[in-house]
Amino acid sequence: MNIEKSKELYSKAIRLMPGGVNSPVRAFRSVGGEPLFMKQGRGSRLVDVDDNEYIDYCMSWGPLILGHADSDVIKAITGAAANGTSFGTPNPFEVTIAGMVAKRFPSIEKIRFVNSGTEAVMSAIRLARGFTGKNRIIKFDGCYHGHADHLLVAAGSGLATFGTPDSAGVTPGNAADTLIVPFNDLEAVAETVEKNGDTIAAVILEPLPCNYSMIPPADGFLRGVRELCDRKGILLIFDEVITGFRLAPGGAQEYYGVAADLTTLGKIIGGGLPVGAYGGRADIMSMIAPDGPVYQAGTLSGNPLAMAAGITTLEKLDRTGAYMKLKKLSDEFAGILAPVLKKHEGRFLLQRLESVFAFYFTGRKEVSSLAQVKECDMKLFGRFHAGMLSRGIYLSPSGYEVGFLSTAHSSADLEKTAAAIDESLRAVLA
Repeated sequence: MNIEKSKELYSKAIRLMPGGVNSPVRAFRSVGGEPLFMKQGRGSRLVDVDDNEYIDYCMSWGPLILGHADSDVIKAITGAAANGTSFGTPNPFEVTIAGMVAKRFPSIEKIRFVNSGTEAVMSAIRLARGFTGKNRIIKFDGCYHGHADHLLVAAGSGLATFGTPDSAGVTPGNAADTLIVPFNDLEAVAETVEKNGDTIAAVILEPLPCNYSMIPPADGFLRGVRELCDRKGILLIFDEVITGFRLAPGGAQEYYGVAADLTTLGKIIGGGLPVGAYGGRADIMSMIAPDGPVYQAGTLSGNPLAMAAGITTLEKLDRTGAYMKLKKLSDEFAGILAPVLKKHEGRFLLQRLESVFAFYFTGRKEVSSLAQVKECDMKLFGRFHAGMLSRGIYLSPSGYEVGFLSTAHSSADLEKTAAAIDESLRAVLA
């Protein structure tokens, strides 16, 4: 491929921005090579500045469930922008989309819109602490909740540990209020709650972890965590920034039949524009200013462009039977890939759930823990990623990330992708 313009842009960018990017994983360092600079997205396709075209499975890291530049979403954004991009006041779109979210998520009685998933999670945890009067939280290894200080922590040794800073600039004191337990280990959660329950404000988790590859919850795990929280008066926070409106209209809570006390949302809710939200029971949400003492504010929160894009996205998902189409696409993808996977059985694995999927270079038949993800061969994934790019397929540039289908993907896209996977695997596994 000719990527001269991308190389030229990157040489300029690296002098002006840390790593030449505005989010670390975009730098391609975990897969080798240098980042590509995109100039256009349409449907299932991305086009870079050198006019190379790719079938995209990153989909802006998940929000583009209708594909790039969906005509109805673009129309909604431009229509809203024609009347002003931001007012710093309430606007009608906020009320409409708040009602749409509440209808889909019965556990969300009130909601507050913010500008990112990180901001939503940070605010939800502050609210949980303010509501319960407790300081500690439990989080799970393998779950990512944004870059707030108290969430950038790593687990130490042992069954359950106090968090230690996982980033420079995070103080040990900040991290010390975060307890880390293994995902899918209900016994570890129970033991930690038993020992520390009187000091724990909330348990937070991705119901389907998608930021350390994809780790499906074990049968009964989510319900078991729910019951432990109820027993000790601990709030349960589901981080559905990725799974919200992705697994089902009501997210993972609808899909798994387990309700949270607080929910964080993002990605799809803004139709691809910067947005986040947190919501939950009315008695908890009443603690937020101006109703209560937990302060949180944002000049651009609920801005009309993101709200209009979100309304149109959710309406179109309902109107077009999108979830049925996505399930059909996912099943079709698995079917097309079956002979390829059989050929490379014992070395390469596909895991999928609805429109989310992950590839692993492993001999396992399934991956269900962080430790098992860490066993996977990420050097092979880097070579595989380069092979896919050269064949016109854009995957997220990290073996620890997932892929997404959109309603814009076609059977022809899936056939081409399966052929590219087969060729790339034969090259890297030779």
